[in-house]
Amino acid sequence: MIFKDRCEAGQQLAAKLVEYKNKNPVLFALPRGGVPIAYEISRALGVPWDLLLVRKIGAPFDAELAVGAVCESEKPVWNQFLLARLGILPENLKQIILTEQEKIKTYRQVFRQGHEPKSVLNKTVIIVDDGLATGATAIAAVNYARKKGAKSIVFAVPVAAASSARFLRTRCDAVITVEESEELRSVGNRYENFSEVSQEDVISLLNI
Repeated sequence: MIFKDRCEAGQQLAAKLVEYKNKNPVLFALPRGGVPIAYEISRALGVPWDLLLVRKIGAPFDAELAVGAVCESEKPVWNQFLLARLGILPENLKQIILTEQEKIKTYRQVFRQGHEPKSVLNKTVIIVDDGLATGATAIAAVNYARKKGAKSIVFAVPVAAASSARFLRTRCDAVITVEESEELRSVGNRYENFSEVSQEDVISLLNI
């Protein structure tokens, strides 16, 4: 399946989340790609949304290959399988970690004016992104929500690598997708338009 863009993907994903409409969920987007997805789900379900600030920690030789991730002010989580396969030690990624933590601080000021995310205590939490590849950012976000006392956690994406979706289901209450693929090489390949979501786009959608 190929989605026209994130808006269409968000609309299709929203249709699979209708059962949560009456559970008073807290809806979070992982910026920046998850923002248009969350906006469409928010409109369809009639629930407010917020940002959960997560940054992937890329491999030194390939910034797009997530070997770990960091969420808000929490400690990084790691894809131990990838680290072992690539022969990378977390202590060798200190500068990359610091860079991503600084970006989270910047996002907090730019997008939330320094405020903390909405409380998840005893809530049903729905976390959305535009795709699930290695799953590093998803696990960091799920761990954050669990630590903060969420009653149940749902991770929702239009497209996911099947192996990552299976693993993530062991870490949260549900993983909702439109499509799962055993051979997902790139999330972007499943979109006709996968242009970058800018900071201005995020701010605009937050203010609608």
